[in-house]
Amino acid sequence: MKRQMIMTWLGLALLGAPACGQQPPEPARETLNSRLAGDLAPTHDPVIIREGDTYHVFSTGHGKRLIETRTSTDLVTWKAGDPVFTALPAWASQAIPGSNGMWAPDISHVDGRYRLYYSVSTFGSNRSAIGLATAKTLDRSSPDYGWRDEGLVVMSTTADDFNAIDPNFIVDRDGRHWLALGSFWTGIKLFELDPKTGKPKDPKAKPISIARRPAPAGAPAPVEAPFIIDHGGYYWLMVSYDYCCKGVNSTYYTVMGRSRAITGPYVGKDGSKLMEGGGTIFLRADLQEQQRWRGPGHAGWLHDKDGRTGKNTDYVVYHAYDRQANGAPTLRIAPVIWGDDGWPVAQY
Repeated sequence: MKRQMIMTWLGLALLGAPACGQQPPEPARETLNSRLAGDLAPTHDPVIIREGDTYHVFSTGHGKRLIETRTSTDLVTWKAGDPVFTALPAWASQAIPGSNGMWAPDISHVDGRYRLYYSVSTFGSNRSAIGLATAKTLDRSSPDYGWRDEGLVVMSTTADDFNAIDPNFIVDRDGRHWLALGSFWTGIKLFELDPKTGKPKDPKAKPISIARRPAPAGAPAPVEAPFIIDHGGYYWLMVSYDYCCKGVNSTYYTVMGRSRAITGPYVGKDGSKLMEGGGTIFLRADLQEQQRWRGPGHAGWLHDKDGRTGKNTDYVVYHAYDRQANGAPTLRIAPVIWGDDGWPVAQY
């Protein structure tokens, strides 16, 4: 992560002071994000799920903490827990030499077990792999608690045109199982899975392309972190554009497109195609550079049935870089409302 640029005390004071003759800014409105408390950082690439009365967030690991965990009973106050793993599985160390971490998990509940997909890679390389771990419960106090690694799901090498990180699992309306994934290269891919194993139904099948950002040969094409939601007769694809992992200099933002078919084509509100770098902006940074939250992205989703609010509520979970904490990647959660035009709006 790049260092935040140093600012003088005088510069900070000037940024915070209204110009002569201007009214001071109005107080910030209260949101769920403004009330979040507890262990919020470092949180990178979060996903969220609820089991019983407890919300669970899983995110990219740090050091020997391979996949971070956090819990809350009210979505407001969060407590960090033990990591899912403290060492890479042997298959992952052999498949991806030089890797020592787990990135960008995805959590779901399928046929009585939780499925945790995770990424293993090295920064900037597409020699990458997605693995799968399963558990009967997320409750660490239960005698049934424990993760079982199920091994390799999808791998990419320098011979491939995609990067096997950032997994997201979904079951479509016909009961077919899918895994979206991808980062840079030729964009976001979709693999059909065997419902019993959670691994590719046909290992030789070519993945389906659902989003990309065309660029000249050799130029970066920053699109990653897919997440697909089923709502209102459409599938909605979220992806992050531009650059994460640079602290307050991160330029990440999240766009969305929708499609009647899970395989696409996904288009934004204006008809722009995600296969052509289009879409509709869903999450973006505070627009003035002096403001606090930078680079919001790598979004996950929770459709909370009769949860904290006592009614069905959608939430988007994501990370943003906190200017007031040296650019620390921090947990952010926002309720989502669906507008009269059928498109979602995050209340962040």
